[in-house]
Amino acid sequence: MVPEAEVKDVLDELQRLRARVPLLTGALAASTDGLVVAQDTPGVEAEGVAALTAAALGVSIRMSDATGRGGFRELLIRGENGYIATYAAGRSAVLTLLAEDRINVGRLHLEGRRAGARIGELVDAAQDHAERPVPSPRPQQAGALPRRGTTPDPT
Repeated sequence: MVPEAEVKDVLDELQRLRARVPLLTGALAASTDGLVVAQDTPGVEAEGVAALTAAALGVSIRMSDATGRGGFRELLIRGENGYIATYAAGRSAVLTLLAEDRINVGRLHLEGRRAGARIGELVDAAQDHAERPVPSPRPQQAGALPRRGTTPDPT
């Protein structure tokens, strides 16, 4: 998944976003397969929201493909008591925001898109780093001389 240092950076971004947009009631970064990366969602079950986001994302991707609208960018749902907005965040994450009904939707989109881009950069960089193979030390062959500057193993 995402290393602890990057999770902290993502959480910091979510908290800064909630500070900038006071009518946000929650913010969640999740993987596209429905696992929580970081969350600031008081009073909301983050794991359930992440799983539902993944399901909604799957339908949204299929719908945008079927209608020729291109790759998924965002999804907005308006309920009686507010909004749920989901934004693409890099190759393998999404940002879901919960907002009060009286929020300025233009501001929600502006801030959500910016935060989604930053979170996407953090998650993508962490995954790129994790996927790079770590070079393993070369095994020393039996009877081979040790390299210069090393001492032979006494066993």
